[in-house]
Amino acid sequence: MTGTIQDLLATEPLRNSQPTQYVDTVKAYDQWAEVYDTDGNFLQRLDTIEMRSLLPHFLDRVVTFQDASKTGAPRPSLIDLGCGTGRNTIQLLDTLSTKKIDAFDLIGLDASPGMLEVARTAVKEHVNEKGYSQTVSLDILDILQATTISQLPPSLGIGAAGVICTLVLEHIPLAQFFAVASMITRPGGYLLLTNMHQEMGMKSQAGFTDPKSGVKIRPTSYCHAIPDIVDAAQDAGFSVAMISGATGVDDCENGVFVRGVDERLGDMLGARAKKWVGVKVWFGICFRKASG
Repeated sequence: MTGTIQDLLATEPLRNSQPTQYVDTVKAYDQWAEVYDTDGNFLQRLDTIEMRSLLPHFLDRVVTFQDASKTGAPRPSLIDLGCGTGRNTIQLLDTLSTKKIDAFDLIGLDASPGMLEVARTAVKEHVNEKGYSQTVSLDILDILQATTISQLPPSLGIGAAGVICTLVLEHIPLAQFFAVASMITRPGGYLLLTNMHQEMGMKSQAGFTDPKSGVKIRPTSYCHAIPDIVDAAQDAGFSVAMISGATGVDDCENGVFVRGVDERLGDMLGARAKKWVGVKVWFGICFRKASG
């Protein structure tokens, strides 16, 4: 599917009278950063639940790959691509600690300085609270601007054995996203990807209400269908890797986890989720990059 969600929604009947402003994606997330973790976004909550279950299985795959490919090379990394405020960077930290894994450098990358500022505070406080020895590097990377390896942060070193990217793909054209994902992932490494499901994307997109102006702020978004994502991944040298671990999914076909909202989940996730009962809203896929 081509075109932005903004274009798609412009063809739909007007649903409400709330003023909406479309802005550059990085600018939108800079503005969103202050309230991103507290504005009641149910899709983030659902993603957190599913990632908590998926991460241990994902890391099992990454560790097995790394153990099999030891060559005395520099220490490999785990990357949270589009880490935002550090929501899943922190979950990675917790999972690494629980599984007693200390073989990786942990790096969070995001295009928004505002989101990274929040992430630095959140990650530092969490590390101090838990007494972790694991260090975390946070750095700027704009997927929309990175076209060559020379534009990647030096902190990436030899590349990642494992990459997670959650609720980010909505804002990136598919070929551009997987080109960058391929640049930062080592041959044989794994990519765990989650995103808003196409059924939800046909009706809505990421955004927040500015608490000062009452205006709905929306970045550029794309409604990506799962078959198109898998095809684009394959074109970039990735194939679907089967993992287990997602909780309560409605469907898991060919390695793709899909989650829709039912009444029980709507009650758990809050009022904003209830209007999506009967709609598929989230999916997750694990990919592996070809080994050479």
